[in-house]
Amino acid sequence: MSGSDYTIRPEAPSDYRAAEELTREAFWNVYRPGCTEHYVLHCFREREEFVPELDLVMEKDRKLIGHIMYARAEIQADDGRKIPILAFGPISIAPEYQRKGYGKILLDDSMKKAADLGAGAICIEGNPDFYGKSGFVTASTKGIHYFAEPREAEVPYFLVRELKEGYLNGVTGTYRPPEGYFIDEEETEQFDKSFPPKEKLKLPGQLV
Repeated sequence: MSGSDYTIRPEAPSDYRAAEELTREAFWNVYRPGCTEHYVLHCFREREEFVPELDLVMEKDRKLIGHIMYARAEIQADDGRKIPILAFGPISIAPEYQRKGYGKILLDDSMKKAADLGAGAICIEGNPDFYGKSGFVTASTKGIHYFAEPREAEVPYFLVRELKEGYLNGVTGTYRPPEGYFIDEEETEQFDKSFPPKEKLKLPGQLV
């Protein structure tokens, strides 16, 4: 997809390092001192739940400014079924291009591609203010609960969006993110040493 000043295309192996650097810049000191998202991306490309068709980069002025990746996931339904869905993330926009609408453009384009591939729904953990603009709602309103929280808990960051209308009708159950999102902290530290040094800061609003 091309807009007036950007292009969205599949990630190529020659983009891998640049996409990891972009992801590191986008997430550094946002949710924790430093970040782990670049290592998540690095590892995920080798995992079976990774979806190559939805591994996308955004370019502007011949420069990589955005990236998104998806993984196959499932809802463990209360009736014993495993409902196939997708998860995505990290989604990264270079810091100098953030808050200019590029993240929503990349997300919406990728979700259209996911729907064209036949995906029924997407579950994520994220900011409801941002993702709400792209049709995500609190997952518990659809009967889907986060594995790490009690069912009666308010979990505003756990979100779902149906890509096929009615896909989750009659479904109640639990979601656990794909294993690729659970990474080893020590391995992350070692991987990060292959990048230029950056200062880790403890900042207000971080989750960890």
